Amino acid sequence: MHYLSTRGNAPALTFSQILLGGLAPDGGLYLPETYPRFSADDLAAMRGMDYRQLAFAVLSRLADDIPADDLKVLIDKTYTADTYCHGRQDSDYSQITPVRKLEDDLYILELSNGPTLAFKDMAMQLLGNLFEYALDKAGQDINILGATSGDTGSAAEYAMRGKHNVRVFMLSPEHGMTRFQQAQMYSLQDANIFNIAVRGVFDDCQDMVKSVSNDLEFKAKYRIGAVNSINWGRIAAQVIYYFKAYFAVTENNQQQVSFSVPSGNFGNVCAGHIARMLGLPVHKLIVATNENDVLDEFFHSGVYRPRTAAQTLHTSSPSMDISKASNFERFVADLTGRDAAKVAELWKAVDAGGSFDLKPDGLFDNIKNFGIVSGSSSHADRMRTIRLVWEKYRVMIDTHTADGLKVGLEHRDPGIPLVCLETALPAKFEDSIVEALGMRPERPAGLENLESLPRRVTDMDADVAAIQAFIARHAND
Repeated sequence: MHYLSTRGNAPALTFSQILLGGLAPDGGLYLPETYPRFSADDLAAMRGMDYRQLAFAVLSRLADDIPADDLKVLIDKTYTADTYCHGRQDSDYSQITPVRKLEDDLYILELSNGPTLAFKDMAMQLLGNLFEYALDKAGQDINILGATSGDTGSAAEYAMRGKHNVRVFMLSPEHGMTRFQQAQMYSLQDANIFNIAVRGVFDDCQDMVKSVSNDLEFKAKYRIGAVNSINWGRIAAQVIYYFKAYFAVTENNQQQVSFSVPSGNFGNVCAGHIARMLGLPVHKLIVATNENDVLDEFFHSGVYRPRTAAQTLHTSSPSMDISKASNFERFVADLTGRDAAKVAELWKAVDAGGSFDLKPDGLFDNIKNFGIVSGSSSHADRMRTIRLVWEKYRVMIDTHTADGLKVGLEHRDPGIPLVCLETALPAKFEDSIVEALGMRPERPAGLENLESLPRRVTDMDADVAAIQAFIARHAND
């Protein structure tokens, strides 16, 4: 299995060769040269598998350069009930990603039982073990540079803390996260973790990560790697739980399932798109945005129009306060039929601060072949949905999951199971839960006084040169 850049001007590489990096040298993102397909017989064999077995079945196709015995060890080390036991007390942690039934054909896929109470743990814990494995094999170290709008940062740091040969430099918007999210990250005292609070919004942080990654000389000198969803390893790991959910809510492989996915950076729903391309019987992928509705606008109009930092709204589902979806390029590459020259042309406009329209040349018509629809949700919608789910099902959901459920229900089809992907536990968004329900969400044991812990964080302007200088000072700590 080899991987190519979406922009077509980078060498074909193996999974292990692209694992530690983010962007390809030409600024594009990596995708498999061709998608392996699971046959009907494969799906039948997978139906009875537990999470670790499913993970091996999927990843062994996508990471076929890692010896099978080594891959099994890494998977078994990652996906344990002890690691994913931080969620609701009635969850079946042995399932790793339990499915919670609300009513017939309506489910929530619990993805937030990991150490940071967010779905990012599902991939990041594996990525941490993969990084350590690859670095030990190569006798190298790495400086991970990432950006977070709330959950990626803490998931990455908890996965990488204490790992030898790994340092993490995580950029986050100064005012773009909840107190809980900030405390999860900034309270870490591990010497290999560096938190940087940027005076700006998430898109400023993400732009700086891309700028540093595109400085090939600096990237090589300081061994810069990525854990954001631009890293293919993360997308590959997220594919697993789509298969797990499908088998959990169906009785046979002739049935189809729709997935509703809260979306900001298009990473989670991109994994669903990959699962569909691998042969999973997906009826619809439902993209749910908040008020920052760049993706919803595209799926209705064919126009992809990223907003500026000043135009990006701060909402009560802050992890989706993103106006430039970095993973979207992977989907557009498939939408164009892997026309790398076209993708490069489109993102040349985006990188220059512009937009593009896929309707005039007919490319937008191809959307119907991928089963993707979309919708948006407002603060009032979130509050209403949180109250509805609590009153009707006695289940408490966070604001992002509420966005997904609200939009998912708008696209629900009779007789087709709808699985709404959970984003995080309500405890991470306490103020919004209090507003919606008049009560505080329960916190997992040990996190009761998180905000009072000492903090270790550096405040900086949105300045690429300053970030590079900071990395250079600490790259060998």
